[in-house]
Amino acid sequence: MMQTDRFQSYKLILFVALFVRLIATIFSQGYGMHDDHYLIIEASASWVDGYDYNHWLPWTKGSLGTPEGHSFTYVGLNYLYFAFMKFIGVVDPKILMLINRLLHALASMIVVIYGIKITEKLSNKETATKVGWILALLWIMPFISVRNLVEVAALPFLVYGVWLLIKNEKLLNFLLSGLFIGMAVSFRYQIGVFALGIAGYFFFKRQFNPFLLFSAGVLIIFGLTQGMVDYFIWGYPFAEFIGYVTYNMKEGTTYLPNHNYFMYFLVLTGSLFVPLGLIVIAGFFKSYKKYALLFIPTIAFILFHTFYPNRQERFVLSVLPFFIILGVMGYQLFKESKRRDKIWKLSIIAFWILNIPFLFFATTMYSKKSRVEAMYHLYDKHLDNEAILLEGSAGQRTSMMPKFYAKSWYCSFVERTDSSQHLLVNPISNFDYIFFFDEKDLSKRIKQYKSIYPNMTLETKCYPSLVDKLLRDLNPRNANEYIEVWKTNRTGR
Repeated sequence: MMQTDRFQSYKLILFVALFVRLIATIFSQGYGMHDDHYLIIEASASWVDGYDYNHWLPWTKGSLGTPEGHSFTYVGLNYLYFAFMKFIGVVDPKILMLINRLLHALASMIVVIYGIKITEKLSNKETATKVGWILALLWIMPFISVRNLVEVAALPFLVYGVWLLIKNEKLLNFLLSGLFIGMAVSFRYQIGVFALGIAGYFFFKRQFNPFLLFSAGVLIIFGLTQGMVDYFIWGYPFAEFIGYVTYNMKEGTTYLPNHNYFMYFLVLTGSLFVPLGLIVIAGFFKSYKKYALLFIPTIAFILFHTFYPNRQERFVLSVLPFFIILGVMGYQLFKESKRRDKIWKLSIIAFWILNIPFLFFATTMYSKKSRVEAMYHLYDKHLDNEAILLEGSAGQRTSMMPKFYAKSWYCSFVERTDSSQHLLVNPISNFDYIFFFDEKDLSKRIKQYKSIYPNMTLETKCYPSLVDKLLRDLNPRNANEYIEVWKTNRTGR
């Protein structure tokens, strides 16, 4: 009995949640995908160094001169972080990202803390404990919690904002909730659908004071972060939001089309494995009436992304905690019986058996390791305009390289992905470094380049992480290659 009570302890849940997130902070280096690095880290860090990586700013040479639809709120906060760290003398890219991951890990604890509070307020402590353990140790949560994914970075604001809605009926809380959820919307525009779901709930319930105060809070923050900031940058308010809407109306529907209308439900269910995922999704739909305040914005968000043609799995991460909360609470609404409890116990046992190994690999996963290490090798080499050849003719592809880790924003890349191309791609080109991708025909390719650069020397070998390699073996489209960095030692440098 004492052992059971121990696992009911919120302090234990929070300690374990923090522990695994600290492990992810240390070991889960690199970046998960394109957007969490190139749209956030490369952009914000380059601004601090007087460069504009994505050419987003109107005064940058090469800028299109029109807003591309990227909210500056989250990337702006990262800019302030990098600027402060540079001010105090911390400039090493790996140290910068270690502290960045730590800050995100600490912020993600808000999701666990207030996920528990929301559940206990609406249900009971037993259900809140179940939710707490899942939020603390769900295999994907520590990994995404330390990434710079805007869909996940917005979650602390969103979850705390929902807590304020149900905490008590003080009118000030509805305004404060709007302010916090408005910040989440400013991080990621699509969360506006979630906010509209909440506002719609209050409106159709004829609860006009909560409706007006909540809506005012959202609009105040959105106006300050999108109106004022964009006015300063572009000369008129809401420039990026307008650019975002315009882009998605014209081109967004053709970008990465996906015709699987059940994709998001499959992602949410699959993240909890089977059979627990099936129980939670059944509970989710069962919760629609009793917990309508949470269900309506959550289902509205899911359906919006379901019917919008551009579907990517990460889009639904913004409501994953609410799906879990509603699903677990909703399952308790089914008729109480020994059979219901037995199904839960068997499902949760199966869940932990599957979840623990996935949690270990995800929490210690160094993602895109070879790319990061190859560029980090160039850090502090004191070259400003390195010319780098990305030699990927063996596998007929190379990867996009993260300049941030070299802190060399003006380095240039040339790709060679076909053996029929000239060795230098352009015969008059000259390179400081050659990055050889893939081990296939590596000796042969190196020998070819030594005929051009006889003094060429091996600088470092960059291996993909175990998980990177596993992902590539499972799906060759995952370009997680072995990379060798060679210095050409060409004359004139």
